[in-house]
Amino acid sequence: MSKPVERFFHLLTYLSQGGTYLVPRAYAIMHRMHHTYSDTEQDPHSPYFFKDIIQMMTHTRKLFVDLCNNKVDVNPKFLGNYPEWDFIDKIGNTWTSRIFWDLATVAFYIQFATHWWMYLLLPIHFLMGPLHGAIVNWFGHKYGYSNYDNKDHSKNTLFFDVFLGGELFQNNHHKHPNSANFAVRWWEFDPTYPIILLLNKIGVIKLRKA
Repeated sequence: MSKPVERFFHLLTYLSQGGTYLVPRAYAIMHRMHHTYSDTEQDPHSPYFFKDIIQMMTHTRKLFVDLCNNKVDVNPKFLGNYPEWDFIDKIGNTWTSRIFWDLATVAFYIQFATHWWMYLLLPIHFLMGPLHGAIVNWFGHKYGYSNYDNKDHSKNTLFFDVFLGGELFQNNHHKHPNSANFAVRWWEFDPTYPIILLLNKIGVIKLRKA
């Protein structure tokens, strides 16, 4: 992306994630650690070193917070080539911002909800980021099938991953981490890939060969 386009999507990420905003720098470092140390004790979120999904995500959250606050001695190979915008990242990573977005979501429901059961969806809004991460890292490394022997426990949980935008093709992703398309078999479908192709075609992003 060009810098202006990167800034646009950085801001859009904050506005769309709201109370579950994840600082790109910390997320990128943690994701690179996950790939390098996949399903070993150094993996930030391998389900094989925690008794349950809550303990895994508690550990992941602590590491994420420490990365945001520069309390981790990060290997230089994990640094660089990620979006950074101190103004947005500092605001988005505060409890003031998170509470604001959560209250705004509640206000939206009060204004537009037509049935009481709709309010049961609120916890999903409040916890979407952690919930997404928990599903991908727990189920994507425990349940499903494998196309490749990656020397880890990564799995493809779904054939048609329309629920998590292709993220549950973990086995494929660990084999080809630089591929924009997480699907590899003819019967697998990554719904994000056509969007990436469209953005590339109209010049919003530029795909590079891995």
